[in-house]
Parts: sequence; C-alpha cells; structure tokens
Amino acid sequence: MDKVQKTDEEWRRELTAEQYHVTREKGTERPFSGEYDKTKETGTYLCVACGNPLFTSETKFDSGSGWPSFSAPLSQESVRTEEDDKLFMRRTEVLCSRCDAHLGHVFDDGPQPTGQRYCMNSVALKLEKEGEKK
Repeated sequence: MDKVQKTDEEWRRELTAEQYHVTREKGTERPFSGEYDKTKETGTYLCVACGNPLFTSETKFDSGSGWPSFSAPLSQESVRTEEDDKLFMRRTEVLCSRCDAHLGHVFDDGPQPTGQRYCMNSVALKLEKEGEKK
C-alpha cells in the first residue's frame, strides 16, 4: 500500500473544516454528535481522507461512549497506533496507516474476543454501504 502524503493546503481543500480539524489536527468531535454513532447499516468504514478500508460493520458495537466503536480493525495493516500523552493521561491513538489521519483512540475495555474498543470519530470515517462501491 502506497502512503498518501499531501500538503496542509491540499488537505484543507479536500476536507471539510471539521474533517481537517479531527484528521489532521488530532481533534475530537463532540460525543453523540457523529453520523455513525448509532448507525446499524452494514458495510465497510473507510478513511474519509484517503479511502483506506479501516473497519467493518461486523465489528461495530454500541459502547455507550457517544462515538462509533469497533472491536477490531479490518486488518492489522489498516491502522497504526501511537502513544498519546495529551490531556494528562496515557492513551493509544489510532491513525490511518495509509495517510496518518487521526481516527480516534483504542482502549482495553471492549467486548470479547478482542477486549478492544476502537473509539473512532464519525467525521474521520465514510461508510461504504454493502453493495456500494466508491
């Protein structure tokens, strides 16, 4: 998979202000405000910035956190993680492996069998519904 690298100016032209803030400036949307928090439609969740397939609806669950949550990424190659020490706590940031877009964070309080909760920002995702193609 080829890395996607663009200038800030290019990202600003292609993304909405909120998408840019979350994916490029590591922002967070307000809880319970995102388009995909309660979505139950089937399909694949792509990176809004580059179209990289990240998660499937099969691993999505309602965590009650106010953000769409998944128990596992589509594959280990879909995302990468980094330690995040902002906000005076240690968290694990989740990024798109293709374009380094900030997606959200992963926590160890998810359902079995993974025990993981990938807590993502809706604005960083685009749902490709089952049967739809880009």
